[in-house]
Amino acid sequence: MNLELNELSLSIIEEVVESPDHFRIIAHESAGTGLLLDFGVEAEGSLEAGQVLSTVCMAGLATVNLQPQLLGKWQWPHVVVETDYPVAACLYSQYAGWQLSSGKFHAMGSGPMRAAAGVEPLFDKLWYKEEADHVVGILETAMLPPESIFEEISAKTGVEPADITLLIAPTSSVAGNYQVAARSVETAMHKLLELGFDVHRIRSGFGSAPLPPVAANDLQGIGRTNDAILYGSTVTLLMTGDDESIAEILPLVPSRSSSVFGKTFLEIFEAAGRDFYKIDKLLFSPAQVIVQNVDTGRVHVAGEPHVPLVLKSFGLVTE
Repeated sequence: MNLELNELSLSIIEEVVESPDHFRIIAHESAGTGLLLDFGVEAEGSLEAGQVLSTVCMAGLATVNLQPQLLGKWQWPHVVVETDYPVAACLYSQYAGWQLSSGKFHAMGSGPMRAAAGVEPLFDKLWYKEEADHVVGILETAMLPPESIFEEISAKTGVEPADITLLIAPTSSVAGNYQVAARSVETAMHKLLELGFDVHRIRSGFGSAPLPPVAANDLQGIGRTNDAILYGSTVTLLMTGDDESIAEILPLVPSRSSSVFGKTFLEIFEAAGRDFYKIDKLLFSPAQVIVQNVDTGRVHVAGEPHVPLVLKSFGLVTE
């Protein structure tokens, strides 16, 4: 089965390429590489660019928008995600699971190019790999990628460098900040996959996370965007099958299941020596997960948002 995730993403990008000034992005194209769309490194970016970046990340298989919701006593913009294709949108495409590096350049790669490369263990678990003539990827980075990154992607996907489109944005940019906050459903999906749950039982997903204030630097940006998901997000999943397996696994899904829950992500990150791989994996999850069993009508709930910690992270309160 070929879902043509890269083709779906390309159809969205066409409008952006035709109107870069409207989205406040910069398009770079050279003979030796493919198309590079800067959403926030040298470009200003915009909220609309963030929406596009988030949608492309999920291969167009989700709707993403901003909605005002209460955060403490404030009306605050929340990034809301809705998908009827959660496995394809969130795991085959959106999950940032491909590490790319060359010299001083380092980035986490997400987007449908991952499905064409199939280099992550995730694709072995889910039995999916995509054939593509042109691939699309999203890189979280504050640097423009060198030509060698296009060559590495080409080697892994079998696509010529000229047929690669990369969208880039640092976390401390308007668009980059937005697309990380759009990962509420993805974190729930990946957590369930890691726990050994059959994610194909999940038929639809809906998630909401507060949009952080754009940070002054990437370190602060990493902290705020993670806190938005870990402590501020709520995800609803529509599932099939028995209730017993849901009730058994659901308490392990929210971030509250982690031993380090209750500290800001920057505090946790510093304690781990700024090494993501030393942080308890149980932490990377939404604050609250609600499961609606469409077969039995039962509703299961685990976790809850930790609003005071989100307010502290966002600078809305000092303590």
